[in-house]
Amino acid sequence: MSDHMHATVSWKGDLGFDCVMDTGETLHLDGNKQALSPMQAVLMAVGACSSVDVVEIMKKTRQDFTDCHCELSAERASDAPRVFTKIHAHYIVTGKDIHEKHLARAVQLSTEKYCSVMLMLDNTVEITTSYEAC
Repeated sequence: MSDHMHATVSWKGDLGFDCVMDTGETLHLDGNKQALSPMQAVLMAVGACSSVDVVEIMKKTRQDFTDCHCELSAERASDAPRVFTKIHAHYIVTGKDIHEKHLARAVQLSTEKYCSVMLMLDNTVEITTSYEAC
């Protein structure tokens, strides 16, 4: 069974576009640096998607964490199309007595099995990760 999504992207002048999901969520993107660019949105989607997995897995292992940050860095091709060539995601999980093996496993499961955004990019982008428990 497939899960269908529908979105509409409408030009708002210059290089600005309003994006609306059929469920009502909105996002404004701009290719002229007046708002998030589409590539910035993709990079943030990588971090958000994988962080959802890390948080869910850490909850299942009953880790007493209070915060999860994902710091992302990316490199892009210098010529068009300026695709991502490398993305590094560094996860920082804060809490009490965080077991590093659980955090390592959460990051591994996200990047290798669950994060749909990372997995879509996996064949074309070199994706690396690191983590720290604080």
